Amino acid sequence: MKKFIALTALSLAALSAQAKDIVDTAVAAGNFTTLATALKAAGLIDTLKGKGPFTVFAPTDAAFAKIPKADLDALLKDKAKLTAVLTYHVVPGKVMAKDVKAGMVKTVQGGSLTVATMGGVTVDGAKVSATDIVADNGVIHVIDSVVLPK
Repeated sequence: MKKFIALTALSLAALSAQAKDIVDTAVAAGNFTTLATALKAAGLIDTLKGKGPFTVFAPTDAAFAKIPKADLDALLKDKAKLTAVLTYHVVPGKVMAKDVKAGMVKTVQGGSLTVATMGGVTVDGAKVSATDIVADNGVIHVIDSVVLPK
């Protein structure tokens, strides 16, 4: 009986420690508040909480801080442009760091990101500073700049 109770407690603990989707994972990290605000303004929260899988090159708050405040405020108010910028950071499928290769990668926005692997990985010139933050519907790779569609 003790084994059954211990097993049940273990099962309940496992259920409460379920993985989170990309949005919840980013919010829990604490350094993506501007990204979360932008996703909400663009109406993309439900999309990135969806089934996926997605690979997100996520700019940190410091990355967004590189954009002049007036420009960032204008971007946050222009839903169409904001949606294009944010979906440019998303690649369909789950691409782990070990699978990254130099070249062009098609984004959800429709454009292509340029991935370089010499001297560290960059995406359209933005440095990848952390990789393989796994969510239940994809993976997040952290970048140090906001990348813009061409």
